[in-house]
Amino acid sequence: MAEYQDLEVTVADYIATITMNRPQAMNALNSNVIAELEAAVTELGANDDVRVIVITGAGKAFVAGADIKQMNSLELQDFRAFIANGQKAMYAIDLCEKPVIAAINGFALGGGCELALACDFRVASEKAKFGFPEVNLGLFPGFGGTQRAPRFIGRGYASEMTFTGEMIDAAEALRVGLVNHVYPADELMDSVMKIAKTIASKAPIAVARSKTAIKMAGDTTLEAGLAFERESMSMVFPTKDRAEGMDAFINKRKAEFKGE
Repeated sequence: MAEYQDLEVTVADYIATITMNRPQAMNALNSNVIAELEAAVTELGANDDVRVIVITGAGKAFVAGADIKQMNSLELQDFRAFIANGQKAMYAIDLCEKPVIAAINGFALGGGCELALACDFRVASEKAKFGFPEVNLGLFPGFGGTQRAPRFIGRGYASEMTFTGEMIDAAEALRVGLVNHVYPADELMDSVMKIAKTIASKAPIAVARSKTAIKMAGDTTLEAGLAFERESMSMVFPTKDRAEGMDAFINKRKAEFKGE
């Protein structure tokens, strides 16, 4: 495993945890954090000892946004590169074949909300807060928020969040479908790990192909999506894991998947 300055990365029981670790800055996304995040997701995605990735934050924030002090110091050309690198880091989560879960422990604002949206699904503490406050700075979400938020919560609600810059709490995030579950703060990580362990116990190749197929659903026609699903199923059928899963079902025993 590579060493990171602003991330803490651990792997245990096929589950990797990436902790955004700039609590003094509420885990704000500066250039180094963005680069490290992309590198960590890419590295873990290629690690056979990892089947699920969990992203969370140290301290009272998941990620409170992009680093405004750094952004304010940039010239236009550097700002364009900063935005492009932020989008690239978020897109690395899309490209990663492993499921990525956001464990949102606190503030997920601006770039933090965009990071959460880039994950496959989101689980929140009851203390979590969400929002796109960029409009208060004369900006708008630039790390993919204008593209991903409408896909998850609809154009109308995404527009309201973006135009007003107002925060919503975890209960409202659950109501509008931004998060899948909300737990008491002291139960968040245990609850997320329970979900992650369930996923990690399943056939890794089938999970990876299903992630790709689900991502395809929002980006193509139904006809093209069905064709992709059909071909992906045909790729999974010859695997040893498929044979193991069916044999275990028929013989009423627990399957042991090896990612083969």
